[in-house]
Amino acid sequence: MSTIPLNIGIITQARMTSTRLPGKIFKEINTKPLLQYHIERLQKTGFDITIATTTNRTDDCIAKFAKANQIHFHRGSENNVLSRYHETALKFKYDIIIRVTSDCPLIDPHLIRNSIEKYLKLNNTKLYMSNGIERTFARGFDFEIFSFHLLDEAFKNATSESDLEHVTPYIWNNRSGAVEFYHVKQLENNSGLRITVDTSDDFELIKTLIEKYNAHTLSYNEIETILNSHPELIRINSHIEQKKV
Repeated sequence: MSTIPLNIGIITQARMTSTRLPGKIFKEINTKPLLQYHIERLQKTGFDITIATTTNRTDDCIAKFAKANQIHFHRGSENNVLSRYHETALKFKYDIIIRVTSDCPLIDPHLIRNSIEKYLKLNNTKLYMSNGIERTFARGFDFEIFSFHLLDEAFKNATSESDLEHVTPYIWNNRSGAVEFYHVKQLENNSGLRITVDTSDDFELIKTLIEKYNAHTLSYNEIETILNSHPELIRINSHIEQKKV
């Protein structure tokens, strides 16, 4: 019998004060905000979802959105996102955490679901699973899966600004020396594709994908195939450099 508890929760971080595109999560496509696309995709996993936002007044609208859509939320530190995640996981008693970010409106629910099934079979509370370290998927399908045990260890021991701000570097840099890794990969390397939203050009690509191709109804491989078949789409945001952790 598995010793890993089955209280699985998705925690997505969200705030309005993005440095490159403020308020991006409420920019609308077909009268629907990006945050709603993101949440609706995640709801298809069947797992509990919580939005981890900040106590800033600018993020009151996120709390209001969560209440209106009957989604769990927790408000914590803006800069110490690790503590915000830890508080959220404690509050909702999550034993296994799926970490995603709200700037990924086309995140793939089936990819997450399939990965959780693999995670549970491996039955290891020290396991960190991700598709973002050894990247083969387009940026924008990113997820991380880890136990509360690993999150709690990071919370109690992490001290660097980067570890606190970005939640999981303490874990994936294996600072404890005890973490085991599973890298979720596909055969085709699409790591150069970008469908996350951090700039106005990123938003323009997502807008085109949703309005012209109904990408919000498609799987990750269908979206990647569209991009690879249309280099003019890739060029919309190919010049954007991802911010470093």
